[in-house]
Amino acid sequence: MGSSFSADLTGKTAVVTGASSGIGYAIAEEYLRNGAKVVGLHRRADTEHRGDYLPVVTDLADPEWTREVVAEVLQEHRLDVLVNNAGINLRHPFEDFPVEDWDRVQQLNIRSVAELTQSFGRPMLDRGSGVIINLASMLSFTGGFTASAYAASKGAVAQFTKSVANEWAPKGVRVNAIAPGFIDTEMNVALLADEIRNRQILERIPAGRWGTAADIAGAALFLASDAAQFVHGTVLPVDGGYLAR
Repeated sequence: MGSSFSADLTGKTAVVTGASSGIGYAIAEEYLRNGAKVVGLHRRADTEHRGDYLPVVTDLADPEWTREVVAEVLQEHRLDVLVNNAGINLRHPFEDFPVEDWDRVQQLNIRSVAELTQSFGRPMLDRGSGVIINLASMLSFTGGFTASAYAASKGAVAQFTKSVANEWAPKGVRVNAIAPGFIDTEMNVALLADEIRNRQILERIPAGRWGTAADIAGAALFLASDAAQFVHGTVLPVDGGYLAR
């Protein structure tokens, strides 16, 4: 007989990076609605959520500041779930890609993910339980256009997720990633406004629409819950069927 699982996160504490807007905001809201305490790491000081929410202001592009904040969070909280959501995409033709912008993308999109996973993951390993959810991308699978730094970083996130899952699954810590498709958020305002490109994108999505931040939050709730107990090392596309076409 199979077991019955719940998505109830009552009693759990989650850290969500970039919880001040877009996908991160929606994930934090979904976790709060399902009983979790959420610690949000973000740059905006004015972020508000209903429920047991603790905003922590930091800049993940600043490793020293981030390490100080992580130490403070770990002193005060037992962490059950980490969602590495914060990210940036700086676009340039590759032949003109400034090395400073390349480094900014890698710092936020993969180095901070690795550092936060390591720091917050150690207590999880000590307890033998915990969940890490990384935000990958469609560009973990495809190359994109004028997005070489972003594609490189998100390809790294996918492979990093699989590698750490191989190490930590036997120790009771689940490590997975979500690969959002084309989602109607601030990051994609220019694409949504581009009539031709927008039409091309919609023509390839079998579901016939752009995704919403809530679509990604639903997947993040599943992966954080007991319903995903046997899910390790996956990169879950939430893309309306985009990759299938």
